[in-house]
Amino acid sequence: MKLNSILFLFVLALFLSCSSDKDNENEGGSNAIVGVWDLTELKINASTATDEAKFAKEILDYLSVANCYILTIDFKSDLSLVTESKGGYLEVNANQAGTGLDIPCPTQKDTETTTYTYSNGVLSVIGDDNQTVNTNVIISGNTMTVNAVDLDLENFNESGQLVFTRR
Repeated sequence: MKLNSILFLFVLALFLSCSSDKDNENEGGSNAIVGVWDLTELKINASTATDEAKFAKEILDYLSVANCYILTIDFKSDLSLVTESKGGYLEVNANQAGTGLDIPCPTQKDTETTTYTYSNGVLSVIGDDNQTVNTNVIISGNTMTVNAVDLDLENFNESGQLVFTRR
């Protein structure tokens, strides 16, 4: 199960690096998305979520408390997009007392650069294969929310939201 959750987070990071998001039009239009965003929370319904989604949430919660962000997205004003993912380097262990998780913050990361457009609440990202992926997001101040269902990820087809916080 732990390996599946780690793979889930890694696939999530890879997908988001070729993904797209939506802005709340009341939050400044096309410039509202510009900035550096860290994945800080995974909101799920614990009664319907898969074990993989629950474990991914637990890992993300643990790392966020430690100010360790496994996925960072930098939307630049020149319409370039830089994604940094540490998801492929996660090591999940039990703590020495055996009462919880011990997850060191990865020091290695994968970086990908691509381009994006953002208009009318829709983020369009051009992937390495020149395919455009569109995703709706909601931006409210320094919080960006992406519906996980829109991402069509394996083991995560129930309702849930990815929450990013702008630095």
